[in-house]
Amino acid sequence: MRRELITWSVVAAILLGAFGLTVLVLNNTVYNASGFVRSYLDTLARKDAAGALEMIGAYDNPDEASDTLLRRAAMSELTDIRLTSDIEVEGGVHKVTFTYKADGAPGRTTFEVKATGLAFGLFPSWEFVTGPLSTMYVTVVGDARFSANGIDLVSPTPNDPAGYLVFTPSSIRLNHDTTYLDAEPVTVSVADAGASVPTALMVKPNALMLERVQEQVDDILDTCATQQVLMPTGCPFGQSMGNRIITAPAWSIVQYPQVSLRAGDRSGDWIVPSTPATAHLVVDVRSLFDGSVSTFDEDVPFSVSYSVAFLPGDELLVTTRF
Repeated sequence: MRRELITWSVVAAILLGAFGLTVLVLNNTVYNASGFVRSYLDTLARKDAAGALEMIGAYDNPDEASDTLLRRAAMSELTDIRLTSDIEVEGGVHKVTFTYKADGAPGRTTFEVKATGLAFGLFPSWEFVTGPLSTMYVTVVGDARFSANGIDLVSPTPNDPAGYLVFTPSSIRLNHDTTYLDAEPVTVSVADAGASVPTALMVKPNALMLERVQEQVDDILDTCATQQVLMPTGCPFGQSMGNRIITAPAWSIVQYPQVSLRAGDRSGDWIVPSTPATAHLVVDVRSLFDGSVSTFDEDVPFSVSYSVAFLPGDELLVTTRF
């Protein structure tokens, strides 16, 4: 009996020691400050948006920034995660620094965390002092539409900054690529928790849009030239006469305006700025002074500007500005 008691005592001591050692190891790895941060970064690496938000907990959003990028489809590839340092500072706060690669680009982030108590009475629980979310303020110039990491978005405030919450760390690629517009892609690296990151995306007409607008402008002027009057209605050119015309005026366009485009006052509207062009008029006239007949056969210079708007179905509407 005594031998069995001793045996069980030894077994219990071994088990207790192993349990204590396990608790010690877990407290120094999984359940310490750096382990908590590592777990958060692992959720980002798995693109587990719900898990990451659960670890972040409640967060402030004073500017009511959109949370549409806090989802799996918008998350960047986080790899090569390495602990650099874990330093305890005043008040039991730990500053934990990790390096990583976000979409292949190296990055470094320092997180501040603090203990909030014990889980199961044995393991410390942690929370972020500053939630690892940042606000990316995107100004889209030239159009309201853009994409962020492949997610199609429409800015509620085109030409002015609009806020979007993003996980820290992350890499966000902004772009615009539609039928008639494109932009030089912009990559935004977000490395500081709680940061405000301003950026801008400049949307510009592409070669196809310039070609299509030039075609419509030429067609508009050709249509104007079919009017057999001195002052074609709704057209940017005309010619006054001090004598009486005796034949129908014949117009032609000898130099079309060379189209260029700039952004209008409203997002999605474009302007062809005032551009020189030349028409040609041929008409016979009778002098009111002596009754002689002559032919007016001259170039008529003019300048013209146009407004360009988008219609459904990727159609363009070009109208003359007077």
